[in-house]
Amino acid sequence: MSNEFYASGEQRAAKVNDLFARIARRYDFLNDLQSFGLHRNWKRRVVDLARAASGVRALDLCCGTGDISFALAQRGAEVTGLDFSPQMLAVAAQRQGRNPQSAIRNPQFMQGDAQQLPFPDHAFDIVTIGYGLRNLTSWERGVDEMFRVARPGARLIVLDFGKPPNALWRALYFAHLKMSVPLIGLLFCGNASAYAYILESLKHYPAQLAVAEKMRALKLKNVRVINLLGGAMAINYGEKAE
Repeated sequence: MSNEFYASGEQRAAKVNDLFARIARRYDFLNDLQSFGLHRNWKRRVVDLARAASGVRALDLCCGTGDISFALAQRGAEVTGLDFSPQMLAVAAQRQGRNPQSAIRNPQFMQGDAQQLPFPDHAFDIVTIGYGLRNLTSWERGVDEMFRVARPGARLIVLDFGKPPNALWRALYFAHLKMSVPLIGLLFCGNASAYAYILESLKHYPAQLAVAEKMRALKLKNVRVINLLGGAMAINYGEKAE
C-alpha cells in the first residue's frame, strides 16, 4: 500500500511540502521521541566535521527548524539556512526569536529549493544537508547543487536515514520504521501516515553508499561514510578539491 505523502517524479515536492506543513509544530518533539534524543548527537557530529569558525560561510540545506543552522552559527560561522517549507521556517524563526544572538551569529533563514539554489558558484565554505536529501525529487541534483555552490576546499556533509549493511539488523530496523514510528506519529501528532513516509522514502533512496559514489564521481577528496547505529543513520562527508 502506497503512502499518501510519497510520490515519484515532479509530484514529489508538493507531497513532501504537505507532509511538513502538517507536522512542523510537533517536528522537534517527535524527533526527540522517536530517536530517544540521539538525533542531537548526530547533528553535533555533522557540526564537528564541518569545522565551522569565525569568518566561514555555511549553507544548511533543508534546514527545517534550524538545529544544524543554529549549531553552526554558535561556532561563529555566517550561516544561511534554506528550506522549502514555510511552516518549518516559521518554527525556526520562533526559535531564533526566543534565543536572540548577535546579528553575525544568527542564521539567516530563507525559503528555496535545494535543487535550484539562488546562489553563485563557489559561495560557501561549508554545505550541509540534514534529513533532506532523501526527500528531494532528485537527490543527485541536490548533491550537484551542493558541489556547485561550494568553494574549493569546502566541506560537504550529508546526514540522513541509512540502510544497514547487516541484513538482520536492516530487517529489524525496517520493521521498527514500519510499525513503531507510525504509531508514535499517530499518538503524538495524530497522523500515522506522515511517519510511515520515512520507510517509504527510504525504500526509494539508495542511501549512504550511493551518495559516497556520487561524491567520488564529482572528484571530492577524503570521501567517507560514517555509519551510525550500525548504518541505520549515516553521514556522508567529502571535500571539494582546491
